[in-house]
Amino acid sequence: MHSERTRVSYTLYHGTVVHTPSLGQLLIQPKMLIGVTQEGKIDYFSHYGEQEHALHKTPQAFFQWLCDQRGYGPPQPTSDRNRWEHYIPGRGNGGNDRSRRYGYDYVDFSKHPSKFLVPGFFDTHIHASQFPNAGLGSELPLLDWLEKYTFSLENRFRAPDGEELPSARKRRLQMANTIYSRVINRTLAAGTTTASYFATIDTDTTNVLADLAVQHGQRALVGKVCMDCNPTYPEYVEPDAEALVRGTVEVLEHCAGLNVSVQSLGGPKMVQGIVTPRFAPLCLGELMKRLGALASKYNAPVQTHISENKDEIKLVADLFPECSDYTGVYDDHGLLGALTILAHAVHLTKHECKKILQKNCSILHCPSLNTFLTSGTAPVKRYLYEDKINVALGTDISGGCDYSILSAMKELIMVLHHLKMDKGKDKQQLVDTAPDNGLVTVADALYMATMGGAVACDMGSELGSFEVNKWFDAQLIDVMSPDLNIDVFDFQEPALDDTDMVDKVRQLVHRWIFCGDDRNCVKVWCNGRQVVDKEDRWVYLG
Repeated sequence: MHSERTRVSYTLYHGTVVHTPSLGQLLIQPKMLIGVTQEGKIDYFSHYGEQEHALHKTPQAFFQWLCDQRGYGPPQPTSDRNRWEHYIPGRGNGGNDRSRRYGYDYVDFSKHPSKFLVPGFFDTHIHASQFPNAGLGSELPLLDWLEKYTFSLENRFRAPDGEELPSARKRRLQMANTIYSRVINRTLAAGTTTASYFATIDTDTTNVLADLAVQHGQRALVGKVCMDCNPTYPEYVEPDAEALVRGTVEVLEHCAGLNVSVQSLGGPKMVQGIVTPRFAPLCLGELMKRLGALASKYNAPVQTHISENKDEIKLVADLFPECSDYTGVYDDHGLLGALTILAHAVHLTKHECKKILQKNCSILHCPSLNTFLTSGTAPVKRYLYEDKINVALGTDISGGCDYSILSAMKELIMVLHHLKMDKGKDKQQLVDTAPDNGLVTVADALYMATMGGAVACDMGSELGSFEVNKWFDAQLIDVMSPDLNIDVFDFQEPALDDTDMVDKVRQLVHRWIFCGDDRNCVKVWCNGRQVVDKEDRWVYLG
């Protein structure tokens, strides 16, 4: 991590853009110019083609002419407003082809059509505290897995009842710092610019997670886990509902304080607290009512789990017989709304889908976890296209065993192929299968990983695609680096003057999703600040 605070210049990017502004729409736009202000906002986004080149021989000359026509130029980096008190950036926007001739940075990726800019990923469901357990527990179903692996690990973050020795507290906070720094760095390096984190029931270490997200430059929703009933693992619970609510308020206010300098620039929040009832089996009704009222009072988002496993659904029905169904439990306790994100939703009924749409909630699909713990296969295509519910993607570390949303996209597509193949074997699958063939496309998957995640996190007007007045959260994908694992042959390589360049780039996008990994993500920006640079091997930002 760099300790110096550096100012960021206005930057003009030139290259190929790949994004999904709407569901099912994969846009591949070569030769685009993207102007990003010092604050990190996109204020220019347009094609630089033959006509512009004929009038102005370079993109910089064209852009300077355009600025003159608009009556103003890119702002000069002279104001202290560019300093973020809680954010430590790297070397600004970086790039080997930069020019300050016109008073701004120019970064040119256009000469390499196999490189393209993609919006930053949203990981809308990840348990940061469980990162050390990734890959453990595939032999167990959900409820047994929680008891054997998850609760014991999360309990290590918790302050003991009674007095804690200063040395013990120091070790506990250092453990949290080490684990949370690792998961933030791993996910950032894999292109995740925004993550919705479950922490633990401990307030202090949850605030550590928020601090680290801002320090490392990752946008984050951070939740103190709330659970006041845990009969299978009684050591890990906070039976005092008032204390859980009080701790959640502390996290909400701590996160709000971290955003003061960022929002003074007019930017979106870098970190915010999120109300986090773990899930209905571990929360008594009174606690859920208090958390619902708290979310309403603070206009705070809510995250929880729903309908992940059939045994879990039966348990919820037994615990809350007065409620219509699992979704009804959350609705009856004031936890459903436009800021609610529901993880898994593998076995929803049609009635539940209607309620979720009515309340404008989002579903978070975690294909790796659903397979790893044998929970089932969610009919994502039906949710998206028939039920009209917004669906985003999550890794669900540690039940999910990969921290990469790129892997989640691949797993999503492959899992739904299995749902299609199983269609004729089980009559219930016929009911659950979506319209058409039940399969999602690459365009659908990328939308869920970017724009769908932005909508789920209530940031759809600010992030998720490349548009004027949105913020520049982005990743540079390189498909053809010689030390990566995708082989591209001469006849597959796009060239700027190819008539089929867009089709060739489209094929590279498909190959990246199915054959690539985090090494293909060579640069990452959040709010216009570059936070990862793997092209310059002597620099590590993070």
